[in-house]
Amino acid sequence: MDFNKRLKKITIDYKELIEKKNEVLFSSNGIFERYKNPILTGAHAPIHWRYDLNKETNPFLMERIGINAAFNAGAIKNEDKYLIIARVEGNDRKSFFAVAESPNGIDNFRFWERPIALPETADPDTNVYDMRIVKHEDGWFYGLFCTERRDPQAPDGDQSSAVAKCGIARTKDLIDWERLPDLISHSGQQRNVVLHPEFIDGKYALYTRPQDGFIDTGSGGGIGFGLTESMERAEVPEESIVDPKVYHTINEVKNGLGPAPIKTEQGWLQLAHGVRNTAAGLRYVLYVFMTDLENPSKVIYRPAGYFIAPEGAERVGDVSNVVFANGWINDPDGKVFIYYASSDTRMHVATTSVEKLIDYCKNTPQDGLRSAASVKAINKLINSNISTGDVYRSVLL
Repeated sequence: MDFNKRLKKITIDYKELIEKKNEVLFSSNGIFERYKNPILTGAHAPIHWRYDLNKETNPFLMERIGINAAFNAGAIKNEDKYLIIARVEGNDRKSFFAVAESPNGIDNFRFWERPIALPETADPDTNVYDMRIVKHEDGWFYGLFCTERRDPQAPDGDQSSAVAKCGIARTKDLIDWERLPDLISHSGQQRNVVLHPEFIDGKYALYTRPQDGFIDTGSGGGIGFGLTESMERAEVPEESIVDPKVYHTINEVKNGLGPAPIKTEQGWLQLAHGVRNTAAGLRYVLYVFMTDLENPSKVIYRPAGYFIAPEGAERVGDVSNVVFANGWINDPDGKVFIYYASSDTRMHVATTSVEKLIDYCKNTPQDGLRSAASVKAINKLINSNISTGDVYRSVLL
């Protein structure tokens, strides 16, 4: 196929992909709705990011820069546009950030013309990923993300040991970014740090995830909380654990907050990921809880179990059996768009409402931490349904 024919086919296929309408799926749990198609993949990367379109320098129209995946996106609504800031990973394994925009939040996501040109610090990042984006009441958009560098203490023969810190950048327009110094933490490495959108006692509040190493949380007890005087030189001298790791639960190995919380009249809605070990490796799921309106470090509702787990094709990818979320959008009408990635490969959306999430948090039983307690909770529900399940029984009979 000659250059022009090949370019035409690539362009037609790309246009068909980015303009594909999404289809809501029936929700058996009634809590949220999934959608049929992923909203963002590596194939959504613009053609001019990947191909040299000059026939003289690329006569075979070969892909010059490969894009492997698009996942783990922060999300924000700005000027009526649904924006997600995706972690885009090239074939070279380096990740970078890029904004994709949708008119409705569920399909037709298109990357902006260029990826984010994130400034570096004096100690350059080897890799950056998983940005949480929040508009703080101080007027800035802040992006907090993981910055990864090789462990300087590792021997020459070890080319996989790394050190994770929380990188910080801010912007007014999501185009030009100012890089701030990395977060100073006194509790080990940090990979999942989220900025609370409001001042707490006149200070910036951060949800953290202290950990001993790059992968293992070790003595890190779970989702932490701390205060810093400034974001221009952010330092959290003390952290308290808000949501701990617990034996034989969905977050027995580690957990971390996803996006910044959603403020409601009854408290702050929180979305997090939990990790447990299985014979097939680590399993990542999402869960929801609520914290106090005046004290966002105090948990007031903690539903048992996972909220979203990988299903079907979501279970397959570069890192299988994983769902991860670091972005959601709360519309003025109370509709909530949850942007989650599956298996470190692609982005999806699920929709629900603030009203449903509050109901879910308040009325889902808390984990009893024992099999007998789980059975007790089921029997309590059965008993309450015996006299009210006429429609259900009539359909079955």
